[in-house]
Amino acid sequence: NIGAENIATENIGAIVQASGFTRYNAKKLPEFAYGKTPDVVDQFELESLARKASRANAKGGITRPSNNKPVGSVVFIQCAGQRSEKADHLPYCSGYCCNVSIKQAMYFKAQNPNIDTHIIYSDLRTPGSGEDFYRAAQQQGVVFTNGAVERVEDNGGKGGKLAVHFRDHILAEDAVVKADLVVLATGQVPNSGVDIAAQGHAHDGDGDGDDANAGDGENAATAKANGNGAAKKSAQGQGQVSVSVDSILNLDYRQGRDLPHLKHGFSDSHFICFPYETRRTGIYACGPTRRPMDIQQSVEDATGAAMKAIQAVENAGLGRAAHPRAGDLSFPSFRRDGCTQCKRCTVECPFGAIDEDETGYPQFNESRCRRCGTCMGACPVRVISFDNYSVDTVGQQIKAIDMPDEFDEKPRILILACENDAYPALDMAAHNRLEYNAFVRAIPIRCLGSVNLIWVTDALNAGFDGIMLMGCKKGDDYQCHFVTGSALAHERMSKIDDTLNQLQLEPDRVRALEVEITDIQRLPKLINDYAAKIDEIGMNPFKGF
Repeated sequence: NIGAENIATENIGAIVQASGFTRYNAKKLPEFAYGKTPDVVDQFELESLARKASRANAKGGITRPSNNKPVGSVVFIQCAGQRSEKADHLPYCSGYCCNVSIKQAMYFKAQNPNIDTHIIYSDLRTPGSGEDFYRAAQQQGVVFTNGAVERVEDNGGKGGKLAVHFRDHILAEDAVVKADLVVLATGQVPNSGVDIAAQGHAHDGDGDGDDANAGDGENAATAKANGNGAAKKSAQGQGQVSVSVDSILNLDYRQGRDLPHLKHGFSDSHFICFPYETRRTGIYACGPTRRPMDIQQSVEDATGAAMKAIQAVENAGLGRAAHPRAGDLSFPSFRRDGCTQCKRCTVECPFGAIDEDETGYPQFNESRCRRCGTCMGACPVRVISFDNYSVDTVGQQIKAIDMPDEFDEKPRILILACENDAYPALDMAAHNRLEYNAFVRAIPIRCLGSVNLIWVTDALNAGFDGIMLMGCKKGDDYQCHFVTGSALAHERMSKIDDTLNQLQLEPDRVRALEVEITDIQRLPKLINDYAAKIDEIGMNPFKGF
């Protein structure tokens, strides 16, 4: 609890979330005797022992915690509780552990070259340092053994030798090595805050629980205090404010107080196109909070995030979009008299940029908006638009395309292509003189999420024989510049069969595709194969009407 008198309010333009990581709890590894004997430590505890010895200027260097006697042998166990699918283990590599173990092994060799120093690993990874670091340790006598440790037999805390049992992968046999000290290379758990999707933390602005839905995978429900650090009710009435220790950002978003998480609990960020940038405009994640990394990578990451934050502040001061449509001065507006208050735009906005006002109508927050147009594509009554991008502007482009009549026997295939990946891939295919069907007509769109179903029905009614919707890659390793736009569009298009059945048209006349910007060679084949499919189906019966 924080006293209300200690709370300050500041207006800021951007946030860099550099909340770091928490070390993996080695108590979850009883097979390695952690907690049973003080002579089994993790890397952080060994670092503390090294600092203690340095401050004490101990002649013997690092000593055994159990009896303070000199260390004669030490074993480092790599990937302890990580890169494993076992319950409570980390399924990913934390990236820094191998280099740290090599560095710490050299502590002992510098202390006494005669100390037996072993590193048992399954895969040795030294990012950023190549082979040099590894070779330097070998030259100092550090023994690297490829194997998998099964268990560590403790000495009962009486100062005896520890027995490390492992499977030697080189010799294909079981082996045992004795040690005075065992060091576990555990992983890093990101300090990413509350997982608002998995735990159902939502900020209900008006207290009625209506803000419990989110269309971008943030399946938020009304927050409940459940004893695990969940969001608790405010205690402002008693002059205090209670904020969950699990909440890092404590945001005022209808989807929740923190950032969405990726599959391993790291803060959401766009790995491919926009590192650092999250689903919360103006908030940038960096360091181990967004992916596993060492200190050097963290410094570089923080620099990049700080630069993006500066860019966001500068753009916001000029009233422009920060990313990915940097410099765009437009923002969405809606026709109030046609709005049905269905909340589709509010729910499907990937960035939480739309709330409802006190009367239930959409309330747009331009500072959060990234101009993707997903709200425009979601609106069933087509009342949302931008000054320079609307249902009508694209609709007029579709209507302006020349349509051959039924006697010309020429197909017309419409491509609605994402301007970020698919359309540039089409350009590069043309630049490389790759041929594809001449009867396609491409219209760039901001995001596949902005596709309104009226474009599809109007195109089919106008006589288009087929429609290809090209958007970015979706899923856990998404490449969509607007995070969930492509996924939302695929979800909408999966329900278009009813519309096609009403028009008595084949479902194959509309196809949604995932296209990467590097699909320069693949794209012409996709188009040609689809054109062949349209030839097989036949011309649109509406052609000529």
